Amino acid sequence: MSELKYTDLFRLAGTGKSLDAQTLETVNTRDVGLSAHLGVRYTEIADGRVRAELPVGPHLLQPVGLVNGGVFCALAESVGSLAGVAAAGAPVVGVNNDTDFIAAVREGIIEAEATPLQLGGRTQLWEVIMRNEGRVVARTTLRTMVMSR
Repeated sequence: MSELKYTDLFRLAGTGKSLDAQTLETVNTRDVGLSAHLGVRYTEIADGRVRAELPVGPHLLQPVGLVNGGVFCALAESVGSLAGVAAAGAPVVGVNNDTDFIAAVREGIIEAEATPLQLGGRTQLWEVIMRNEGRVVARTTLRTMVMSR
């Protein structure tokens, strides 16, 4: 598939399947929004789960050399919202993002995984766990609202 259609993400809903490697690569190369600006690379997009990696670079750091807390919020919103689209088969928007910062990050790769806590017809609740070198560094509870197609 050379061109990504968002209906490809919609078709994952209820299947338990993941995007194939070629379509996943298309998502990563076509992304032009905030997640692309940050450097997010999606490693799995599936019905019920999305995983991504974010290499830590100078553009993510606050003045004292730690990853800015807003990066974790934005990463969770990006990963959780994409998971919401795949689960609902429709667009979703974030309506609440509650992020706990657990440990400081200075370097390496932040890995994020979104999994559902509740999937309703109108709203969803996602847990996004972010790790660096195997340790949990942030946790987000993200509420999304399902929009009509």
